[in-house]
Amino acid sequence: MAESVSSAAKTAKEEELADLIQRFMASLAELSERLPFTVDRQKLRSITTLAAFAIALVFAWKLLRAPTDQQRRQRRRHGSNGLPNARAPVPSSELCSSSADSRVQDVVDEFFQPVKLTLEQVVRHKLSEGRKVTCRLLGVILEETTPEELQGHATVKSSVLEVLLEITKFCDVYLMERILDDESGVLFCSTENGRISFVRQLEPDWHIDTNPEIIHQLARFIKYELHVTPNRPERTASNVFSSESLEQFFGDPVRR
Repeated sequence: MAESVSSAAKTAKEEELADLIQRFMASLAELSERLPFTVDRQKLRSITTLAAFAIALVFAWKLLRAPTDQQRRQRRRHGSNGLPNARAPVPSSELCSSSADSRVQDVVDEFFQPVKLTLEQVVRHKLSEGRKVTCRLLGVILEETTPEELQGHATVKSSVLEVLLEITKFCDVYLMERILDDESGVLFCSTENGRISFVRQLEPDWHIDTNPEIIHQLARFIKYELHVTPNRPERTASNVFSSESLEQFFGDPVRR
């Protein structure tokens, strides 16, 4: 008889585990409907199946070894004198359902918990396999915003150095600017159109600039562009991004 009871308990736990996995997969499907982008249902089905299988391996041992909520509550109903509690028992089906729902939600929350990436990982992700970057100096790398200001001094933004260093690990970076003289160690030109010409000749994967007209004219030639501006302009092309600064765009964490 003891073996029969043990076998029945094991079967009940296995059924509960199967129900837990089904609820988990249903929760993933429901979550995908709320995502701001389209999810391939065929790929999602494969991913959720693998995820459910992996989680099943992790939790199976705990589920099959740990006493069920119903057993724990039954023990709490009996006092030290062995007499049952006078309160009416809760149906076991309700206990199992509530317990399964709670555990499914815990698993889903833990599975989709945001992962904090390093700056190197964020930069690599946002570069999207880019290997060549052209970048304006004024207003992006330097505090100064006009060629006239460069006549007297040039101040590098301290906040941009770390991000710029990470970019140079993955890309060739070409710094360029319109200046009033030619005594410079960077690519220089005397007009804004000259900068457009430089960029088109270099054919970078990314161009970073503060001039909206240059961004607009280069949009059809360059794979990706970053418009550095304190405002939030309306997005004119799918390959053009905007941000208040270089470090904000490449330094913002990416959630997985």
